Amino acid sequence: MTAFLLRLRRLFLYLCLTLPLMPVQAVLLLIGSPLAERLPRFYHRTASRILGFDVTVKGALSPNRPTLFVANHTSYIDIEILGGVIDASFVAKSEVKRWPLFGWLASLQRTVFVDRRAHTTHRQRDALVERLKAGDRLILFPEGTSDDGTRVLPFKSALFAAVHGAHLAHPITVQPVSLAYVTLDGMPLGRFYRPFFAWYGDMDMASHLWAMVGLGRVGVTVEFHAPVSVETFATRKALAEHCWRVVASGVASAIAGRPQPIEPSGAVPAPAQATEPILAAEVAAGS
Repeated sequence: MTAFLLRLRRLFLYLCLTLPLMPVQAVLLLIGSPLAERLPRFYHRTASRILGFDVTVKGALSPNRPTLFVANHTSYIDIEILGGVIDASFVAKSEVKRWPLFGWLASLQRTVFVDRRAHTTHRQRDALVERLKAGDRLILFPEGTSDDGTRVLPFKSALFAAVHGAHLAHPITVQPVSLAYVTLDGMPLGRFYRPFFAWYGDMDMASHLWAMVGLGRVGVTVEFHAPVSVETFATRKALAEHCWRVVASGVASAIAGRPQPIEPSGAVPAPAQATEPILAAEVAAGS
């Protein structure tokens, strides 16, 4: 199958899955059905397979409620990957709500939209605390933006304000989660091909998506690291630093194919690069 036909097939199947399920999820939310929390996981898991992603999960998912899952952020596809393995809602920047289709999908998954302007910080914190008080599970991308898929950016401690210092009836569990795009058609995914999956800087989403879905099967590793209690850390900065070190090491280990040490404070792990895969040049060029 040519790259062009593969793109059409994948996008067609994705829309056939997405459009009928959107009103179903809306009704489930309206009537308060427990299925409103479980349906998104089925949807994301199926969408990931349609778009060509094969997910390998390592580690154990925390069963605690409330839990804040803290992950690195490489692409909008992270939503499909993590949404397919965790029954949880996302914390996203307010701009996402205005995106066509993706914004609607985010709203249907009860995403918590945050505005990063300083004068709204207390409102964002209160919104997150209320969701955690209700026993919800949330997924946070504390880099504040997307990375290049090779190195994890430092975590912004301000984004941990909702969990550190919040006095809830039940202790808040924080679980670091690392996500790495590691193979393409079974071959190691090196630096040349990583921008086809990492979405960052001023990349255009439409052209990026079009190029990405024309490639082969992509292996993704999601690792759940040891959960911690917020009460263990004296400050939110210490909590953010711990989560960053664990996640950065997990990403570096997945890319290198072997364990990488947890780096000291302030150092960004540089994962060993595997050999570049050999693929057809016209596919890599997005033909």
